[in-house]
Amino acid sequence: MGKERVFDPHNKKKIINDPVYGFISVPDALIYDLIAHPYFQRLRRIKQLGMSQLVYPGAIHTRFHHALGAMHLMQLAIESLRGKDVSITTEEEQGALIAILLHDVGHGPYSHSLEYTLVKEVNHERISALLMDRLNTEFDHRLSLGIAIFNNRYSKQFLHQLVSSQLDMDRLDYLMRDSFYTGVSEGVVSNQRIIKMLTVSNDRLAVEEKGIYSIEKFIVARRLMYWQVYLHKTVVSAERLLISILNRARFCALRGDELFGSPAFRKFLYNHYDYAAFANQPDVLDAFVKLDDYDIMGAIKVWMEHPDRILSDLCRRAVYRNLGLVVLANDPFPEKEIADLRHRTAGFFKLNDDEIAYYFQTDRIENHAYNKDVDGIDMLSKSGELVDLAEASDSGALLAQSVTITKYVLYYPKELRRSK
Repeated sequence: MGKERVFDPHNKKKIINDPVYGFISVPDALIYDLIAHPYFQRLRRIKQLGMSQLVYPGAIHTRFHHALGAMHLMQLAIESLRGKDVSITTEEEQGALIAILLHDVGHGPYSHSLEYTLVKEVNHERISALLMDRLNTEFDHRLSLGIAIFNNRYSKQFLHQLVSSQLDMDRLDYLMRDSFYTGVSEGVVSNQRIIKMLTVSNDRLAVEEKGIYSIEKFIVARRLMYWQVYLHKTVVSAERLLISILNRARFCALRGDELFGSPAFRKFLYNHYDYAAFANQPDVLDAFVKLDDYDIMGAIKVWMEHPDRILSDLCRRAVYRNLGLVVLANDPFPEKEIADLRHRTAGFFKLNDDEIAYYFQTDRIENHAYNKDVDGIDMLSKSGELVDLAEASDSGALLAQSVTITKYVLYYPKELRRSK
């Protein structure tokens, strides 16, 4: 990434004022230097909730906020576990903090939309791992333990579970933080009580029996936040529009059209890179870490004047919040209704068969708040037995949350409102 960095070990135990938790401490010089690194500072320019601000105007917090918050919760969790005589060395604490701090470092701008379009086949977790390896080299291999914890290759499995599981510090922070910034109170959970209820048994993270109701509320809150925020139909519409814009821009680029964009953005518009390219071609990863929300929205504003009528129309709709309609249903939509709306969309916008998908789509989305079959949450009973929380619940609430809810999606322009 350029010239060698020199790290000053002095005066780096800082305090950060976080609007959700109050004061967050930066515990040591290595963590400080990671936060100060350009890879991490880039997260200031990537919104945590992407297009959700078009529904909830306050949802402009960033992945930088979230990563710091998750690190703070990790500090609290380690302190609580040590108070219960769980052995966690100073080196393991630092490793866990590094792992949670960097867990989202591979996110791109509007990350999930980007993964559907310009960076297909390469999800943010794999890019995070590549960036951690780069940072490890740059920091004289002082991140090795954190990387092992992140990749679940360290002997103490519970440390990885604190980073990535169905009850990790990532989820605990984003539920609280997203609730705070959107104003959706259903996402508020008692983070501190949940953390106080954590323990370790047989090298696995577990919850003390008396904490079961706090965990039930956490899982219910997660389901409600998915329907009210992450899968809100207007958020889904905005993300579909952004995906259509990026797909049309890629089509125009590969056709040979000239498209405005930063050098890093143009690199991904005009070329396709798979995981092997990210892993083996340094210039690809170099370009990726220069991308942020400004690259995308700056280009979209300019593309409003592009001669391609579809691209310019889609971009105007995004900038002026002229979003399509999304209808969610419990059952598949009738084929006749789908065919009719497709036909009307093609006629209204004068689209051929290959162009209709920019304006009209059908799909389905799923929401499962808890999956007891994939690394479920263990409850430690008073007798010392580990039981899955869904089985331990006396209300059946957790079993209900483990059922996958499927909704069918119909997305189309508001100019073509469905007939009643």
